[in-house]
Amino acid sequence: MFHRIGKIFVLATGALLLAAVAHAQPASTSGSTDPQLKAAVNGSWRSAAHKERDRYRHPIKTLEFFGIQPNMTVIELDAGDGWYTEILAPYLYAHGHLIEPTVPSGASSYARRSAKTFNAKLKSDPKVYGHVERGLPFAPPKQVKLGPDNSADMVVTFRNVHDFLNAQALDAVFKAAYNVLKPGGVFGITDHRARPNTDARVVARELHRIPEDYVINAGLKAGFRLAGTSEINANPQDPEDILVFRLLPALSGPASEHAKMKAIGESDRMTIKFVKP
Repeated sequence: MFHRIGKIFVLATGALLLAAVAHAQPASTSGSTDPQLKAAVNGSWRSAAHKERDRYRHPIKTLEFFGIQPNMTVIELDAGDGWYTEILAPYLYAHGHLIEPTVPSGASSYARRSAKTFNAKLKSDPKVYGHVERGLPFAPPKQVKLGPDNSADMVVTFRNVHDFLNAQALDAVFKAAYNVLKPGGVFGITDHRARPNTDARVVARELHRIPEDYVINAGLKAGFRLAGTSEINANPQDPEDILVFRLLPALSGPASEHAKMKAIGESDRMTIKFVKP
């Protein structure tokens, strides 16, 4: 399978990238799970359809790989319909802070429609979302500042980095994440993985994927240290050369291919942890 991270590292160019990989740490294998995080994932407010995605997205393992703690200040970028917000909001409710950037009126019609649905979700259950804080307007590439410098413990974004590249804003968003994080703060990323050594801009635009080595290089360029990569969200059944929306959960292709796409599951995904020195 082309996605294997060791193969990516061999193929990736640049001495700086190779040096960073040499110092990267693997995911924790302790097997212990934060009971508060487990309770948030199992919460009754999460729909059956969203819980069905857990077996592909591994939220507990992913967030524990990033090193999340319930007293952190966490910024979530481009939350979409709030799949991860349903977990982050209750987990950080009592002792932490979850900040969700707002969508300005000048954003795209798609972004504004998504924001309307997301805002309705936040208002729907104060016991779950009542402590979610709204952040600065976020609309790459024009508006990317995430808050005061050195003010957050963690920035996370799930399946969005290819969109930042499509908006010609990837470097700006990564630098904004670097600036808002405290020293030692974590930038946690998952995204649809493309085959290594493919043209990042082409596959981002046409397949909604991005090569892992490209993302790692962007993080290093922004000033981050690569703290680790994980295969938590890998899917070796994904050929990595098809539009991700043909796979679950969207199944946007013809009905004749749905059974095949369901057998594959969701897309093969990279999971990357950067740390601000």
